[in-house]
Amino acid sequence: MADLDRRIGAHSFARLLGEWRPPDGRGLATALADRVRLLVLDGRLPLQTRVPPERELAIALGVSRTTVASAYDALRAAAVLHSRRGAGSWTQLPADPGGTDAQRSVGLAPFSPQADRALLDLAHAALPAPGAALRRAAATAVHDLDALLGGHGYDLLGLPALRAAVADRYTARGLPTTPDQVLVTGGGQQAISLVVGALTGPGDRILVEHPTYPNALEAIAHRGARAVPVPMGPHPDGTGSWDLKLVAATVRDAAPRLAYLIPEHQNPTGAVLDEACRLRLVEMARRTGTPLLVDETLVELGFADHRPTPVAAHAPDSPLLISVGSASKAFWGGLRVGWIRTAAPLVRRIAAQRAAVDLGGPALEQLLVARLLADVEEVTSARRIELAAARDHLLGRLAATFPRWRPSRPTGGLSLWIELDEPGSSRLSVAARRHGVLLAAGPRFGLDGAFERHLRLPYTLRRDRMDLALERLALAWQGLDHAAPAVEAEPVAVA
Repeated sequence: MADLDRRIGAHSFARLLGEWRPPDGRGLATALADRVRLLVLDGRLPLQTRVPPERELAIALGVSRTTVASAYDALRAAAVLHSRRGAGSWTQLPADPGGTDAQRSVGLAPFSPQADRALLDLAHAALPAPGAALRRAAATAVHDLDALLGGHGYDLLGLPALRAAVADRYTARGLPTTPDQVLVTGGGQQAISLVVGALTGPGDRILVEHPTYPNALEAIAHRGARAVPVPMGPHPDGTGSWDLKLVAATVRDAAPRLAYLIPEHQNPTGAVLDEACRLRLVEMARRTGTPLLVDETLVELGFADHRPTPVAAHAPDSPLLISVGSASKAFWGGLRVGWIRTAAPLVRRIAAQRAAVDLGGPALEQLLVARLLADVEEVTSARRIELAAARDHLLGRLAATFPRWRPSRPTGGLSLWIELDEPGSSRLSVAARRHGVLLAAGPRFGLDGAFERHLRLPYTLRRDRMDLALERLALAWQGLDHAAPAVEAEPVAVA
């Protein structure tokens, strides 16, 4: 049996559950079981975690012990919990959740789209590969590989050809960069994890936007650090905006060891940090000595011709500015290639620590991405046109199908951030699974059960499949109990 020492306390579990009660207060046991199941399938409640005893959880939730016992019984029947007499109950992944084989949740959904083509995946904001461009780059990369076959094939820093291509792309965007300022990683997620591991330790505070990218929160939690959320403010287009006074106050009061920010098409809100705010952010980092981890994985997918100058352009050689990028969003997630761009000494320091994780990435994929970066404008210009049309199509369908929902209108990226007319994102996600639609509920992007009134919807599906997904989503939404308003869980800051 896996490690049985992992456990979650009753009060922590209650915060993780968020606002789970039905609006009319009926069916509490079923609602509680549904919420726990969603937390397990979404990866927010790790596998082999010992859940609180029935009596303790009942007290923390303010419900009867019978309610908790009934919920636990339902979860055991669904193989979401397994128990040992006298020892407790632990989470597990059911063999067949929602009607399809499942894997351990690593991203936003525990399902593989290839496992069941009937499932409509609105959990992952990701595009299919640009087939023709990728095949051309792959054919050329195979020839490039010949020059490497006489060596041992290991390179902690990444292949020189790719590091040069990444450096050239940064330079073209207005941030002069040399190859020694680039470290190639196994995707953007590994880049984030490596920086968090190099600059923070257990118990350290890390400032994050709220909401933010879920897997960054996972990397922070895995390190044993504590995320300090700063709320995104309102914006006329519904995306969101940064309150830099609040950011500065949080840095002053919490003294975080690192700040994680997504300035381009922020995931999930779609917001873009303006030029003046970028400069102010860098000035704050210099003044306080707070490193900025700047996530640029969506930077190539802006719909307008003009793109903001990289944040690090205001301090090109400073180790306080660490930019991470990825080939996953602009090209294809299956490439698993990302990078870190920062001061050369910090690149070498992170590379030295990387040896405990891996010894470098696969050579062929790196050569392929180097070729794609050489044609990045050609590849992404077509994608941006298609994405803008897909965004408009989704906005039109939402207006007709869900007129009371308030979606954002982002100027780039891959998804909408939608404010629902009532807090029911997690209940909708559970119901949508039964209709063959995978969703990432709003709380997946926040801390302590926040964002039950929100939902992220990518516009990355083919149009006919998107229309079908919305039809099924409408059925799921209509099937929920909307009899009475529920109380939305307030975001809880982690200090």
